[in-house]
Amino acid sequence: MSTPWRATVLGSQVTELLRRPGRFAATGLSLLIAAFVVFGAVMAQQIITATVVGKFRGTPSAVSLVITPDDSGDLGEDSLREIERTPGVTEAVGRTDGGSPLDGSAVERYLDLAADPGTGALAQVRLLDGTYPSGTGRLAVNTQAAKAYGLAPGSSLTLLRPEPDGEGTRRVTVEVSGIVRSTATTDAGPTGYAPGPQVGELLGTPGYSRIDIRTNTASLHAGSASAELTRRIRQVAPGAQVRSGDEVREEEAREAVAEAKDILELVTVFLAVAVGAAVLVATSTFRIVFARRVRQLALLRAIGATSRQLAAALVAEGAVVGLLAGAAGVLAAWGCGQLVPPVAGRFGHHLFAPSRIPPAEAALTVAGTVLLAVLAVLAPSLSASRVSPLQALRSAAASGPEAAGGIGRTLLGLLCAASAAYLTWQQYGGLPQPGDTEYDRFAALSVVAVSGGLAFLALIALGPRLVRPVLWAVAVPLRRTGAAGRLAVAGVGGAPGRAASVSVVVALGVCLVGSTLTCLASLNAYERYKQAVEAPADFFLHARDSDSLDRLLAADLASRPELANVTAFRTGEVTESTLSATISDLDLGTVRSGVGLTARTGSLDHLGPEHVIVDADYAHRLGVRAGDRVTLKFKGRPVRLTVAATLPGNGPYGGNFFVPAADLSRMGMPAAPTAVTADASKDGARRRIRAQRAITDTLTGAVRGDGRVTAEDLAGQAGESDDLRTMATTVMMVLGLTILVAVAGVATTASLTVVEREREFGLLRALGLSGGAVHRMVTIECALYGVLGGVLGLALSMPYSWLVVRVAQTSAPFSVPRGQLAALFAALVLVTAAAGMVPALRASRTSPTVAVARSE
Repeated sequence: MSTPWRATVLGSQVTELLRRPGRFAATGLSLLIAAFVVFGAVMAQQIITATVVGKFRGTPSAVSLVITPDDSGDLGEDSLREIERTPGVTEAVGRTDGGSPLDGSAVERYLDLAADPGTGALAQVRLLDGTYPSGTGRLAVNTQAAKAYGLAPGSSLTLLRPEPDGEGTRRVTVEVSGIVRSTATTDAGPTGYAPGPQVGELLGTPGYSRIDIRTNTASLHAGSASAELTRRIRQVAPGAQVRSGDEVREEEAREAVAEAKDILELVTVFLAVAVGAAVLVATSTFRIVFARRVRQLALLRAIGATSRQLAAALVAEGAVVGLLAGAAGVLAAWGCGQLVPPVAGRFGHHLFAPSRIPPAEAALTVAGTVLLAVLAVLAPSLSASRVSPLQALRSAAASGPEAAGGIGRTLLGLLCAASAAYLTWQQYGGLPQPGDTEYDRFAALSVVAVSGGLAFLALIALGPRLVRPVLWAVAVPLRRTGAAGRLAVAGVGGAPGRAASVSVVVALGVCLVGSTLTCLASLNAYERYKQAVEAPADFFLHARDSDSLDRLLAADLASRPELANVTAFRTGEVTESTLSATISDLDLGTVRSGVGLTARTGSLDHLGPEHVIVDADYAHRLGVRAGDRVTLKFKGRPVRLTVAATLPGNGPYGGNFFVPAADLSRMGMPAAPTAVTADASKDGARRRIRAQRAITDTLTGAVRGDGRVTAEDLAGQAGESDDLRTMATTVMMVLGLTILVAVAGVATTASLTVVEREREFGLLRALGLSGGAVHRMVTIECALYGVLGGVLGLALSMPYSWLVVRVAQTSAPFSVPRGQLAALFAALVLVTAAAGMVPALRASRTSPTVAVARSE
């Protein structure tokens, strides 16, 4: 007689799932979220790549062949004409590029020059205003040049070109015939365009660095015709390289994607982190579910089921759940990825998404979810399969993941913590110093990552033992809020294993987000510092052939309403022992209002008489910090100074030591300034053009003219880093997925808790606790998971954030975004509390009769 399928071990497991679909939903949801997060990170990579390729514009799509010369030189005009006459060639244009300084202003200006036909399928520019140049002495400029230099059709430009013999320069005046917009994304600076012969004449290079060819469709697609055309071209231009337009465009696209590889690698790193978070959630969920099924498993053992049969049935159950959840998670992530471009477009960001689902990545994600489910269920299934049949007579409530961990787990946690501390201390002792160019930052960051992984493993192992001490410290106010608060604290503290399994996942998300926010804040502060150093003012004036400037120059500039913040200062050479350095009396408080300059040690506000500020390089060489003493010699005259502060990097305008003006005079420095800085009175391109004209008018004359004083326009160097902002946005989006996993873990655990604690809630209701109080109790418990995770995560993130900043950029000031971290902590507590709202509602509706119905 055959055994009915439902009477088999596997059949009984399926029956149990159908009878209690909530357990299936709990485990399936954790796996679905895991698959969603993993494939979401894959979609983020796909979107970044598609966006870079979609936005990139290089070689026009009409180009069929691209010819580049060998190392012997450029392709000449004769070669271009012969190629144009070659059968099969519809159009050929030569391309060359260069640049030239501009005359007509005391402020140094520069214009890139590029050859382009201006019209036709091979043109890379589109005319916006005026006409495209068709003869000598004319140029079309792009919108960047028109905005930066105040140009319009009919304006004139004077190029400074070297004389043919290399001695001196000659002035070449050209007329601006039109304004164009380049379709190539690589043309971002002020650029002038004209046909090839005119640009070659201006640059003094009659040849071309590249020739683009457009062929007819038949020649393009016929293999033999294309090969014959290539052979003919190589006869005209021996040694030249002939490549298809598609090949060149693919290479340009790969190079464009390679520029975004830092962001893509960062997404890959967080992909691995997301997988780790998903494993923790899934494992925790399976462990809780199977721990609550002890009695059922023990009964199966009592009626003859073997341990192998139980383990196989549980693993099969996990595989089926993983397959279904993985497929659903992949489809959900792909659907969300398709929604990203239209949603981003509403906020002014143009993104691209792949048109079809990537099959290999999708299959790997589903297979990985199945494997994750099997691995997650393996340990609890083996543990459950070893349940003694006698346990069928015991209460299932006595079992579960509430233990705080055994001695072995504690020792493992202490070992991981000690190893992480050792690696961290070793890395701290070998941190790079300013000017250290041989430091292997990739290897150092890898060691930091390993140390962080060990620290997190230690947190997982020691989590059950950390729950109660941390809970005791953070839950003091809750004990005073009434019965709901006290019961919530007791509920979380009474199950430290469960609380740790959920809080650790939350801590992982908080640690990653907190570390990222801190590192980005520090790097952003470093970017501002670099901008303050590289572009301390809009304009920098210095003497070309002498050491000093006219004493009245600063006053004359300050009298111009187009200029503001005019500052004159002096620089000189000093020695300290055997070291030679630059000393300056520049007031660092006047540098971009001081917003970007910070001190590594001491304070920039403490610069007083007989004090000095030292840049990072010389502070390291001399081994000094704030409060130490240094002796500087100017023309053999020693001066003893106290270090008021040290900078985290270089000083503005190449200064190494900064002292008050009176001390520099006491050292014997002449009173005449050596440099003057000034800002445009108001922001905007037109205001800056007026400021340039004001400087030019001031510097015109017998004393200051003829290039004796040079003015550099530094305003274009200042600005927010788009790469940093893009990376920050991408990282935070991916980290949001990790937080999603943590919140899903809280919601799943809360749901399982409500299912398994119905009798407890019934007893509380029977003892007089209202439904609203039960609702508050469960909600507060979920909020406490966020509190525990937030405290543990921030405690872990701060030291590693400091270490990562010091390793990545030794000159970066460590900046803690207290407001952002506080907002993160508060939002996390609110979100985890919200995750428990639905389970709390179910708990509040538990009838007091449940306590009697399920009494044992």
